[in-house]
Amino acid sequence: MIERIWSGSSLVYLLLLPFSWLYGLISAFIRFSYRVGLRKSWRAPVPIVIVGNLTAGGNGKTPMVIWLVEHLQQRGYRVGVVSRGYGGKSAVYPLVLNAQTTAQQAGDEPVLIYQRTGAPVAIAPKRVEAVKALLQQSDLDVVITDDGLQHYALQRDFELVVIDGVRRFGNGWWLPAGPMRERVTRLKTVDACVANGGVAQPGEIAMKLQARDAVNVANGERCPAVALPQVVAMAGIGHPPRFFATLERLGVAVESEIPFADHQDYMHAQLAALTKAGQSLLMTEKDAVKCRAFAQPDWWYLPVDAVLPADQAERLLQDIEKLLK
Repeated sequence: MIERIWSGSSLVYLLLLPFSWLYGLISAFIRFSYRVGLRKSWRAPVPIVIVGNLTAGGNGKTPMVIWLVEHLQQRGYRVGVVSRGYGGKSAVYPLVLNAQTTAQQAGDEPVLIYQRTGAPVAIAPKRVEAVKALLQQSDLDVVITDDGLQHYALQRDFELVVIDGVRRFGNGWWLPAGPMRERVTRLKTVDACVANGGVAQPGEIAMKLQARDAVNVANGERCPAVALPQVVAMAGIGHPPRFFATLERLGVAVESEIPFADHQDYMHAQLAALTKAGQSLLMTEKDAVKCRAFAQPDWWYLPVDAVLPADQAERLLQDIEKLLK
């Protein structure tokens, strides 16, 4: 239902417009208060790169963060990552992740980033505290924030916005009548725009998600996704249809598709009930970080990598490198 409202195909959004105007007014006041000094923002001693979006829901920020971390690491830079830690409930904040940190503590995306990149990762509701915690423990050249475009308490040196290239900006209204956290005009002030899927507009960097072989959640075995028998697909991400469309493009014969809420916690019995004997449960990597402790032998996940055109990727990295010299 919310997708129909936000896409403009349902007029129900008209009933929500007063709440959207209030949301927009509050957002504008918060940003103005930081701009004129009514609220104080903090300047980190290292460059801060924001990877955020203008809309609610999954746009592909986390794969973009992983791409940035890995490419900057390959160039010899020491990179840290901070996040709000949505979906996690830690006993203390800020929390600096380690090998024993669970998704229940830190949230699924920070754990995924930590496991994929090996970079220092910290979470806190106030990202300033997360940055300070990272810098106390690690000597870093740059800190990347997963989300946080609207978190103006943290000053930033580079803003990168990830756009869903298919859904774009829906009906263009603020939450809750539409998907917008800020209006499209905000793009005029950012340093780079990346379009995930669809057709990149002028001035945007094209990005696509490229799938690897499926990986067994329990033992790490790898196998082409198309070779898995009787696949039941599940996805607890911001936009599950994107994952199901990826499987279709790969030629995976999916017997059923089961969407879950973003950042949802899972229990063994809940997921074990999704398949019958002989079927394979195929999930996203973001789901898998929450299931490893109780995974069954027939549970698999599909890793994906962000892929950018070589020339645009190089220009983006060079622009960020200018901040690090």
